[in-house]
Amino acid sequence: MRFFVTGEWSRNRLLQTIVVLYVVYVSGLWLTNALLYFNKMSLTPSSVVEYYLGSESVGAMERFQQPRSYQGLLEVSHFHLFAMGMLLLVLTHLMLFVPVSNRLKAWLITLPFAAALMDEGASWLVRFAHPGFAWMKIGGFLLLQGSLLALILVSLWAVFSGDSESYTSGEPS
Repeated sequence: MRFFVTGEWSRNRLLQTIVVLYVVYVSGLWLTNALLYFNKMSLTPSSVVEYYLGSESVGAMERFQQPRSYQGLLEVSHFHLFAMGMLLLVLTHLMLFVPVSNRLKAWLITLPFAAALMDEGASWLVRFAHPGFAWMKIGGFLLLQGSLLALILVSLWAVFSGDSESYTSGEPS
């Protein structure tokens, strides 16, 4: 922590290596998150509704799909809430030390948490409240992916730009 507070992190190659490797790891998560989403559904509300509410076989091209169960959604949410919380805690924590305005930092910190909650909550709402929440699921997914990408890019920029400052100042020089 001392390295971040004093600004020495920009001169500490091992710490920079840790941040870069973490961001590479998160990039893999970002990619697999998109692949998993698109393996189950698309960016159309009908595909989201079909995934959560199920479908009956109508023709040769369609397949029967069971609705997501309460138990299944509970297990996924249990894991996601913990894992995404930890991921976002670490990734957004890095934003405290990048040389950008406090306003941008606030957006980079709050938006991913809101998007993750929106994405997770929409699954439950589509399944148990109304199919119209499929738009919320799509928006939550896109917002989460976009905000994670922004965090990845800003973290890499902060490491490779060579510009650093104490996190207490909050505003770039």
